[in-house]
Amino acid sequence: MAMVAVSISPIGTGETGVSHFVAEAERVLARYPDLQYRLDPMFTTIEGDLSTIFAAIQEMHEALVAMGAKRLSTVIKIDDRRDVHHSMDEKVAAVMAKLNGEGARERG
Repeated sequence: MAMVAVSISPIGTGETGVSHFVAEAERVLARYPDLQYRLDPMFTTIEGDLSTIFAAIQEMHEALVAMGAKRLSTVIKIDDRRDVHHSMDEKVAAVMAKLNGEGARERG
């Protein structure tokens, strides 16, 4: 199971706001029931089968082009750990536990 952070930025739209493009990309992801995803301020993190994630990203691209984006700049970061599976929530919880527990003692 892979975790992918993706940011698709439309260029040449004549406006600085992109929230309507982000919303459309999120609508595309909602059509993939086997993927888990979370919208963050600068990236969307997607969890699932890597080939399915790539298919979703390609569909996201096409949806933004259909909205009028003439050019897209995309950043993709992949965490494809094969020995064990940790969900997005588990990875965040592990850091929070350190901040709230042992990390607090170290900073004190």
